[in-house]
Amino acid sequence: MVRPILSFEQPVLREKAKKVTRIDASIQRLLDDLTETMLDAPGAGLAANQIGVPLRVCVVKGDDKQIWGLVNPEVVKKEGVQVGYEGCLSYPGWVGEVERAETVVVKGRNRHGKEIRIKSNGFTARAFQHELDHLDGVLFTDRLTSLDTLRRVEELAGEEKEEAVAAASG
Repeated sequence: MVRPILSFEQPVLREKAKKVTRIDASIQRLLDDLTETMLDAPGAGLAANQIGVPLRVCVVKGDDKQIWGLVNPEVVKKEGVQVGYEGCLSYPGWVGEVERAETVVVKGRNRHGKEIRIKSNGFTARAFQHELDHLDGVLFTDRLTSLDTLRRVEELAGEEKEEAVAAASG
């Protein structure tokens, strides 16, 4: 079921999400709802607190269009640095430059409770870091390289706009 996405002003987006203690049908339904909502938006990822559920659950769509649903995810390794535009479904129409690790290894549990590790780089690594920040109550605007980089997508032109649109929508 597609659910409403909360805007950045909502207090739940500033709270650290609670760890899931048991993966059951309600968590599997939550993963399905997150996936449907992310694809409908469209976006490259979505954290449970963005739909008002303060649990450590998120979905990420990779560069290859594969979708990962993770319960209790955490970054266990980071390498390198990338700086690029980032947007957020809770900040529609806005983008800004954010510094992230180029490569990350994320550990979590899948919808069946099995532990998985995912190594990603580039845009997919950026998406994982963005969603895990949400679960810690951190918004992309907290990580801007400079407040001057925060822009409305329609203010940009050419290649800069193409990069920003890709960052904003996935």
